[in-house]
Amino acid sequence: PISISLDNYFIDREHTPRTPEGEYDFENIKALDIELFNENLLKLFQGEAVELPRYNFITGKREWVGDVVKISSHQPIIVEGIHGLNPELTSKIPSEHKFRIYISAITQLNIDCHNRIPTTDARLIRRIVRDYQFRGSEALKTIKQWPDVRKGEEKYIFPYQENADVMFNSALIYELAVLKKYARPLLMKIPTTIPERALAQRLIDFLDFFEDINNEEAIPNTSILHEFIGKSCFDL
Repeated sequence: PISISLDNYFIDREHTPRTPEGEYDFENIKALDIELFNENLLKLFQGEAVELPRYNFITGKREWVGDVVKISSHQPIIVEGIHGLNPELTSKIPSEHKFRIYISAITQLNIDCHNRIPTTDARLIRRIVRDYQFRGSEALKTIKQWPDVRKGEEKYIFPYQENADVMFNSALIYELAVLKKYARPLLMKIPTTIPERALAQRLIDFLDFFEDINNEEAIPNTSILHEFIGKSCFDL
């Protein structure tokens, strides 16, 4: 198969929809160039070569870097992104050509017999590490955006989860022990004088329950964990 990330179909940042508070609403499906995405898919299905866009998260601009792809008549396309289950995303693609997979990190660990590890906290830690590693964003920015991310999930993801043909739990038993050494220093940089430090401190205290796993050689190079820490075998 070939893989297409919806992240690369973000419109230029200056044209991104805004939240009622005036912040960029990156969770909004209108933040994607749906017209171009459907046009590219249709051309690929017709056997044409297509140059895919590349979105630069540092500059907030779309770039064209010569990423030309073409598929054979029986070659599948994997589309990855938060709006994958929304019918509006692929409105021009017949339903029989789609197989929908809902991937969610549902944490299965408890701290003790009375306190579970919230799935939301594990996902936020993933996002803090990924945003710093690949999107040039400090933990403070990620934490400030988190309420909008959660609102976006309620509006743009959860209503469509029942459209999925299958569901896959991507949580890993050992991931927090790996992510700790990346996330903790980023959280420590948040000043103690601002409101966001309260959430940051709670996450720091939470991560302190885990011992560090430093031997990343033991992590399979196909693991979803590499989406957040890098060095995946799927990187070009």
